[in-house]
Amino acid sequence: MYKAVQARLRALVCRGLAVRRDAGMVTSEYAMGIVAAVAFAVVLYKVLSSGEVSAELQGIVKRALNAQM
Repeated sequence: MYKAVQARLRALVCRGLAVRRDAGMVTSEYAMGIVAAVAFAVVLYKVLSSGEVSAELQGIVKRALNAQM
């Protein structure tokens, strides 16, 4: 019985250590996700605020507002 308790305790301790080792990974993954999202937003902003794209979007909006219903 002592060996069974010892094995169970060892398994619980090892599982606790494994959880602690991975705890820092979550923060770095969130940080990388935020950096990627900001970079994508900057690229999207630059594309949408360029001259050709802006003129085309304005044309689409004007045609949509002048459409006959």
